[in-house]
Amino acid sequence: MPAVPTPQLIADELARRIIRGELMAGEKLRQDYLAAEFGASHVPVREALLKLVARGLVVSQHNRGMQVAPLDPMAQKELKLMRLALEPLTLLHSVPNLTPGQVREADALRQACDQAQNIFDWEELNRAFHMKIYEACEMPRLLEAVESMQNLAARYILVHYSKRWKPRVDNDHYGIMVAIRRHDTKAASAILERHLNRLN
Repeated sequence: MPAVPTPQLIADELARRIIRGELMAGEKLRQDYLAAEFGASHVPVREALLKLVARGLVVSQHNRGMQVAPLDPMAQKELKLMRLALEPLTLLHSVPNLTPGQVREADALRQACDQAQNIFDWEELNRAFHMKIYEACEMPRLLEAVESMQNLAARYILVHYSKRWKPRVDNDHYGIMVAIRRHDTKAASAILERHLNRLN
């Protein structure tokens, strides 16, 4: 990390800790402690926390400051429905525009995901794979919304699977890549929908 980290770098590091459960739901985020840890003034730390509020990972409560957002079963259900609605749509618009280079990068991420030896690496690679196959949809606001949902859903995925996760080959990811290479947008989107439906 650079000598004076930017608000974005601080936000990204705190997001990583929240998603992994290193910062627990309801935990207070003290600006003075964070400023000391990151070697920054309060201004970039506050900006970073506001970015995380906008991303739904942190909540600001009157007279209680900033806290890690709670884990809410109703929010988990809502996220699943939103992902089912938006991610297949994103893929439909992305597949026709994916370059050969992007397809190769996506397949490399798929293989790395299959070879992950711990749940944290797997989760990050899984998210990276999904965002890579979506990135050519040419709709920046849709992509931003999908990325935000992915980050929020990651917390629930890690909590749900932490005790029973084990390395495995993801056949859905493989099927999506086969369909992408055939330029079969409908098949890719259908496999993705089935894949997302399996999430708890």
